Amino acid sequence: MELPLGRCDDSRTWDNDDSDPESETDPDAQAKAYVARVLSPPKSGLAFSRPSQLSTPAASPSASEPRAASKVSAVSEPGLLSLPPELLLEICSYLDARLVLHVLSRVCHALRDLVSDHVTWRLRALRRVRAPYPVVEEKNFDWPAACIALEQHLSRWAEDGRWVEYFCLADGHVASVDSVLLLQGGSLCLSGSRDRNVNLWDLRQLGTESNQVLVKTLGTKRNSTHEGWVWSLAAQDHRVCSGSWDSTVKLWDMAADGQQFGEIKASSAVLCLSYLPDILVTGTYDKKVTIYDPRAGPALLKHQQLHSRPVLTLLADDRHIISGSEDHTLVVVDRRANSVLQRLQLDSYLLCMSYQEPQLWAGDNQGLLHVFANRNGCFQLIRSFDVGHSFPITGIQYSVGALYTTSTDKTIRVHVPTDPPRTICTRRHDNGLNRVCAEGNLVVAGSGDLSLEVWRLQA
Repeated sequence: MELPLGRCDDSRTWDNDDSDPESETDPDAQAKAYVARVLSPPKSGLAFSRPSQLSTPAASPSASEPRAASKVSAVSEPGLLSLPPELLLEICSYLDARLVLHVLSRVCHALRDLVSDHVTWRLRALRRVRAPYPVVEEKNFDWPAACIALEQHLSRWAEDGRWVEYFCLADGHVASVDSVLLLQGGSLCLSGSRDRNVNLWDLRQLGTESNQVLVKTLGTKRNSTHEGWVWSLAAQDHRVCSGSWDSTVKLWDMAADGQQFGEIKASSAVLCLSYLPDILVTGTYDKKVTIYDPRAGPALLKHQQLHSRPVLTLLADDRHIISGSEDHTLVVVDRRANSVLQRLQLDSYLLCMSYQEPQLWAGDNQGLLHVFANRNGCFQLIRSFDVGHSFPITGIQYSVGALYTTSTDKTIRVHVPTDPPRTICTRRHDNGLNRVCAEGNLVVAGSGDLSLEVWRLQA
């Protein structure tokens, strides 16, 4: 996938767009047409042209990395500390990374100096993954934290996820589940469905009767939470918002037993959301990105038609709003300058994104992963990967130690976020999987089989 690096001098301001709203349409018919067009697998006999991977073969860590500095002071008495530093590190490699970092470092100054060296942790991490890592080089990369996260991820999914518990929650919805969101460290989960409901689940009750896991359906209406398919969910602390094909965003206070405390009437179907303390951002079917202040009303702040096709995915932080569209573009807005920073033209359209600065990971309609790097405010394509998905990637979650993807090819794939990603587990299902969310020791995905799929990892 060839992509320009993107210009950082696009100074167009974020002006309110005065274009007329689209005419009244049937939200169900519009949603069905959207799914058929955007999420359908390739037609039989037609195959996407797959770009070659941009990554280079992994070099042997022992050949490419510096040796850890020798910081263990000489001791006169025989014992553990009289061993060479290399042997001490070899012994430490068999111990849990958290124990080495948080316990051994308190035993004595010699061990503290040895395990506080970032080169030590870099060598350990590269030895575990045996591939270039991280995909995007960072100046002040936290190697100890990364090593702990990588080892925990590899341990949890060892032996093809043999020790992972699987639960299928099939009694809460009567239509495809298209959005999921974990809350409170994974204790609670919200699911949004084409049955127009948002359900609240207590995942602490997994393994008990299903009526104990399903807490309630949000909303006071007798029939459903929304009047159209629920397509997106987002949260900020204990407050949650749900976006629907009925062109509304509803806000819920989970600290008040899920009571509704606000509603936004959008100009079109709400396909994606991002919720921050000071702003709530929506991406809609009518090609607009709109910003609201959730603290006041919520009040409309600004909106603009940034794309020529529906906005499929977006995310925001304190500096940027990033949106991907069916028009094959990725647009980056500078919140502080109130202007469009970049407009990148792609060969495919992005359906999902996950951002942990400076890495932006995205899945597209061709089943490919793309990694962008934030270089001083400009996003550049660094790598494109084929991780085995044959149909569109509908969900992605990236962290420094783990990578999860879901697809309409009926699989969830678990990867190590190396260059290229290493798939360590694949779980197949009877229907397509929509969205994925991981928090704490839980991973959840929505299913076209009318169910919420849950994997509980070793704590």
